[in-house]
Amino acid sequence: MRAVSLVPSLTEAVAVTLPGVLAGATDWCTHPAGLDVVRVGGTKNPATDRIAALAPDLVIANEEENREPDLAALREAGIEVLVTEVRNVPQAFRELARVLAACGARSRPRWLDEAEETWSAPRPPDRRRTAVVPVWRRPWMVLGRDTFAGDVLARLGVDHLYTAHPDRYPKVTARELRAAAPDLVVLPDEPYRFTAGDGPEAFPGLPCALVSGRHLTWYGPSLAEAPRVLAGALRAAGR
Repeated sequence: MRAVSLVPSLTEAVAVTLPGVLAGATDWCTHPAGLDVVRVGGTKNPATDRIAALAPDLVIANEEENREPDLAALREAGIEVLVTEVRNVPQAFRELARVLAACGARSRPRWLDEAEETWSAPRPPDRRRTAVVPVWRRPWMVLGRDTFAGDVLARLGVDHLYTAHPDRYPKVTARELRAAAPDLVVLPDEPYRFTAGDGPEAFPGLPCALVSGRHLTWYGPSLAEAPRVLAGALRAAGR
């Protein structure tokens, strides 16, 4: 089996479970550290000719992270493309199992069972809080309806205020975000790399939680430690 992954979190999942299966991955596939495969460009602009030259048995993609024209070009080249959809935590576990089975796994890896167990009985938060969750700046974009990251936060006791918005990633001005009066602002370090000096200054007077984007938005081995890592960052912001 030779596979190419166009989704960073799925790259990590396949690489740690089935070493040697991946022939290629995107430039954004940073985990596991030291992954030695052919790089095929970005998630939104993969080099389809480079992927075809690798002659993979399977390309792993995601309906949100990858563009349909690129996937169509791969199919036209005779390559099988597996497209995942992940909008919540339970769906993430189902899709991870499907991807690993398609890549040749004969059984579920231990890390997947441990991660699912971790999320099966989350500790109830002391109190629920509201938040706005920017994922980009210039222009400001936030989590909207039906997102994996939104479901992760909800399971940790944080309800983001744009969950009923008709768009999944609406553009909203910083002034509007402040006017929404959230209990806190959650700022991940990807896809936009929010830092202590780039993001919190736009929300004076509001607690800001700088969180790991990998733990908030990736569905892979990081799921096992995500509740602990994220809960710690959220608690710190509430002090």
